[in-house]
Amino acid sequence: MSDHVASTIRTPHPAGVTAGALRGATMDQEAPVREHAHLIRPFDPEFDEVGDVEMADLIADLITGLGEDVTREGLLKTPDRVERSLRFLTSGYQADVNTVLNDALFEAEGSEMVVVKGIEFYSMCEHHMLPFFGKAHIAYIPSKKILGLSKFARVVDVFARRMQVQERMTIQIADALEQALEPVGLAVVTEASHLCMMMRGVEKQGSSTRTTAMRGVFRDDARTRQEFLEAIRGA
Repeated sequence: MSDHVASTIRTPHPAGVTAGALRGATMDQEAPVREHAHLIRPFDPEFDEVGDVEMADLIADLITGLGEDVTREGLLKTPDRVERSLRFLTSGYQADVNTVLNDALFEAEGSEMVVVKGIEFYSMCEHHMLPFFGKAHIAYIPSKKILGLSKFARVVDVFARRMQVQERMTIQIADALEQALEPVGLAVVTEASHLCMMMRGVEKQGSSTRTTAMRGVFRDDARTRQEFLEAIRGA
């Protein structure tokens, strides 16, 4: 069992504090909850009830402008929940890659390819503020350093949880990992479905987008690149 999965099972809320205990907390008090948001069970009914809000009136005006009655029972808490949801979905702006890596770099003992595939991500199209989601696949050939496996998922989240375009997100993930690892080569592939193409516009339900960033030997050597692409086939 990976350290990420194990920690999720052991500690559903940071330091034993429940979301309910933090209801009405200030943004500063809420920060530890946001930092450990990946540990909070998504089915916790109180997840969207934590922390202050600043844009609720703007969101209420938006709902009203769309023709709804924001005072009806089902929408009374919606502006607050929408703001908290958006702050979580864009929490990558407040994240720092160096902090995320958290001293998880170790001396390399080999120079074989490392592949981490099928990393789920959820991001938001910056053009329509609709989600796009999919999987990231990462490979590198170590030079002097290796990285703890769970940190690859953390780095993906740093750049996915923003208003994004997929092409830029893929490059940002590659840039951050290349800077941290200084590898012989590094490759990042992301595959995603975009709701801005599925729910509106051309409405193509089966469409998907793949973007790549190849560095070092993955860019320069066709056999190394092909080995990686074969490894993630069908992932």
